[in-house]
Amino acid sequence: MHSELDEHAASEVAVVGFAGRFAGARNTDEFWRNLRDGVESITFFTREELLASGVEPEELDAPEYVLAKGILEDVELFDAAFFDFSPREAEMLDPQHRVMLECAVEAFEHAGYYPENFKGRVGVYTGVSAGSYLSVNLSSHADLIERVGSYQVDIGNHGEFVPTTISFKLNLKGPSINVQTACSTSLVAIHVACQSLLNGECDMALAGGASISFPRKEGYVYQEEGILSPDGH
Repeated sequence: MHSELDEHAASEVAVVGFAGRFAGARNTDEFWRNLRDGVESITFFTREELLASGVEPEELDAPEYVLAKGILEDVELFDAAFFDFSPREAEMLDPQHRVMLECAVEAFEHAGYYPENFKGRVGVYTGVSAGSYLSVNLSSHADLIERVGSYQVDIGNHGEFVPTTISFKLNLKGPSINVQTACSTSLVAIHVACQSLLNGECDMALAGGASISFPRKEGYVYQEEGILSPDGH
């Protein structure tokens, strides 16, 4: 027997859990409080700080250079053993990948689910920014890369491996798809996840994105009519 109620129920998607890390906020509750209370979450640097971080003096002296950035705290911290990574593997892992793994676990906890006990298919839809961790932090250590192997370095630093890594580490059995659309990546990842649920491709979906750039202490050059602001906000 088929009813309109059945059709309606089959077209609904519920958000049952979420997690996030933001500049000035360790989770979504802190992020909401900061928005509500008008808390400044952008970090403004001194010239000396940026020089020590490796920014060139001539770049700093440009009138269009903005000494500000939103910084995610504690990106250097990671429980490698929890995710069954060796210390060396964790060292090679882009912090964007680390944070996505951590947030995936936190999202399941927030939803009240344990991945190993969920009998259905869980799809993973994620995207991350073009990683600068490899070029800024790892590329100067050729001996380290040679010992680990270039393929392992690729897996830990290219965005297309994030969803499959999450699926593998959490033993998830649904689709595992990388989504990349520049500034709308996270939003489109959620859209694709909803479509996958409605199409019956998975029973639960994990979707989102990350963007962490290096060096951590750096500003940017403001360009008129560009996407970056003249005052850091």
